[in-house]
Amino acid sequence: MKTKTETQTPIGSTHAQAQKRRAKSTAYQAELARLAPYEALARNLIGYRIEHGLTQAQLAKRVGTSHSAISRIESGHHAATPETLRKLATALDMRLVIGFERGPKKAPKRDLVVFG
Repeated sequence: MKTKTETQTPIGSTHAQAQKRRAKSTAYQAELARLAPYEALARNLIGYRIEHGLTQAQLAKRVGTSHSAISRIESGHHAATPETLRKLATALDMRLVIGFERGPKKAPKRDLVVFG
């Protein structure tokens, strides 16, 4: 009997085979790296929203945007504008901090700006 990872998908390869292909793909790895900050932001936003006991629709109303806009940000695949991030921070009783980092990674110098 085949396990789930050995069962072929409708497109013809197993989950395990697809994972191996993705692991070898430099383009796939580059895309994962590009999306990493958006996914981290999404995880943070979801956590903050849950801490405040808000649904996506309730947060959207506080921010003055649509439920689908919040959903896109929380998917981790879409960039939010600094203004949207500022509105999200305000809606969650937080401050938005944006900055630049320079110098060596082990001892970076950061220039930060606080919004709100």
